[in-house]
Amino acid sequence: MSPEDMLANSGNAAWMLMAASLVLLMTPGLAFFYGGMSQQKSVLNMMMMSFGAMAVVSIIYFLWGWSMSYGTQDIGGVFANPFEFFGLKDSITDADGNYIAGAWGYANVIDVAFQVTFAIITVALISGSIAGRVKYGTWLAFAGIWVTLAYFPLAHMVWGGGLLSGSEKGLAAKIFGTMVNDDGDTVANVAPIDFAGGTVVHINAGIAGLILAIIIGKRAGFGKVAYRPHNLPFVMLGAALLWFGWFGFNAGSAFAADGIAGVAWVNTTAATAAAIVGWLITERIRDGHATSLGAASGIVAGLVAITPAAGALTPVGAMILGVIAGVLSALAVGLKFKFGYDDSLDVVGVHLVAGLWGTIGIGFLGSETGLFYGGDYKQLVVQIVIALFALIFTAIVTAVIAFALKPLGWRVTDEEEANGIDEAEHAETAYDFA
Repeated sequence: MSPEDMLANSGNAAWMLMAASLVLLMTPGLAFFYGGMSQQKSVLNMMMMSFGAMAVVSIIYFLWGWSMSYGTQDIGGVFANPFEFFGLKDSITDADGNYIAGAWGYANVIDVAFQVTFAIITVALISGSIAGRVKYGTWLAFAGIWVTLAYFPLAHMVWGGGLLSGSEKGLAAKIFGTMVNDDGDTVANVAPIDFAGGTVVHINAGIAGLILAIIIGKRAGFGKVAYRPHNLPFVMLGAALLWFGWFGFNAGSAFAADGIAGVAWVNTTAATAAAIVGWLITERIRDGHATSLGAASGIVAGLVAITPAAGALTPVGAMILGVIAGVLSALAVGLKFKFGYDDSLDVVGVHLVAGLWGTIGIGFLGSETGLFYGGDYKQLVVQIVIALFALIFTAIVTAVIAFALKPLGWRVTDEEEANGIDEAEHAETAYDFA
């Protein structure tokens, strides 16, 4: 990339570096969100699970994650050759020392920076489903294996031209055929829409959390003890940081400082605000109170739902999507008591449910192809297919990894769980009352 080209794209490059930083901030924000929801004796462990994901996933991503996700040597439409760009070789500068241009016209390494933050937050999200009972070393091992076998392949399938993309070898092309676009490329007649990660991030993390919660088992007092959040201001702070960082997540996925980024920003705010209202109304009708925890959870539900749809909806459509997400997730968080799985911090109820709704809801509310905007059934079918494929793929991969790690030992002892996992795993306590 010549200095002239870099200057011409400097505005977009600056925005994308800012967006990457915003998304990276989301993981510490998640640590506060999950930490506040945890018990006092396990808050540090909960936060450390997020920070551990930042460490492990970053290293792996720069070694082989970028190559597996966005390499050119496709393997069966499922993942790319992990050794093609191993250690980011041939991804930063060329033989002459010039920065390699990425797909969006600025330095390729900026795309690497942006995409690694998505991988980090996806792994960290899973931790909320197994709070307070898991060995830290086993969690770190899981994080490294899962991001390799579940996240990188799904990122390649959706965003890297694989099975869940709009390419000619994707499932959508096989269902509804192909066409030649204005650039002369053969693509699917009806392309799947996942603007910023409904499948790759939220369905992926949500179903992984459900599988882990089932395999690892319940906390000792589940169903008998009221596990109340120990620090609601932490929860609210975490939700605020997540909302702030999510503008990088969604608006950044336009890959330019342009009108689409502006639409994504507006839709993100509209959906999130509506989801708060939907959640609080549901709480008020069901429980007689509108709670701060409900408002914070509604924020996350709305953000999750709009993630795949941020560039495909009108602001009114985003509000409809958001309010439904708030209601659905507020109802879904109670399913763990009905079915007996201990999803400690409602990863399934919020991320899986809102992620599924956001991905499928595009088929109804998409401003160009949705049923409610004059489209036919095809977009809805494609959205359901990619959602179900992601669900099944990750469920199987997660189950295999979870069982494979059983010899390491998933659970701390009953005594350590009762006395506090912070002390047992980290030799620390969050609060000193002496």
